[in-house]
Amino acid sequence: MIQGIGERDALTGVSAVLSGYQGDPAVGAVVLDAVAAVKAANPHALYACDPVMGDVGRGMFVRPGIPEFMRDHVVPAADVITPNHFELNFLAGVEATPRLADVLDAIERVREGGPRNVLVTSVITDRSSTLSLVAVDDHGAWRVTTPLLPITPNGGGDVTSALYLAHLLASGSTPTALGRTANTMFAILERTLASGRRELELVASQEDIAHPPTRFEVEQLR
Repeated sequence: MIQGIGERDALTGVSAVLSGYQGDPAVGAVVLDAVAAVKAANPHALYACDPVMGDVGRGMFVRPGIPEFMRDHVVPAADVITPNHFELNFLAGVEATPRLADVLDAIERVREGGPRNVLVTSVITDRSSTLSLVAVDDHGAWRVTTPLLPITPNGGGDVTSALYLAHLLASGSTPTALGRTANTMFAILERTLASGRRELELVASQEDIAHPPTRFEVEQLR
């Protein structure tokens, strides 16, 4: 399919590639080949990777070998990554702590290996009643903190990475993309919690996706 798109000279119009769960290294190899083809056609295109591997409380939930493949091959090829706090610690090779300074240090370790723009989701520091999203690029570091909602629906990471990439492309600004993403995701999760269903209330949240709220402010960390 990707080859066919390339044969029709359509890859020159691709501004970004976004990948998520990769269940096998062979799938990851195809993703990396697609990224290379897109970047050959458009050197300005971005590769954004959501390195889906595991989560706090669950540990790794992908097949053996996938975390190492993501760390050693996929993440170094990415321009943007959107790991959760658990995945960040694995990629950086550090132990989990509730200190924000340690989160920032882990991000810098990962950035040294390739991706210049890192968004970390589900960051829980010493304030257990809140949850933060932290974003870092070459120009600074920022955080948005929201109340911690009692909900863990499937697909939240997928929506977060898609929103963040879309807003990066539209605005060219990491703090702007962070603020829009965090506010939209909280609105979606809050509405989903109120619905009593596990399915994310995406359709009902269309206005919050198209026009992100401004309920929670972006805090510059450095």
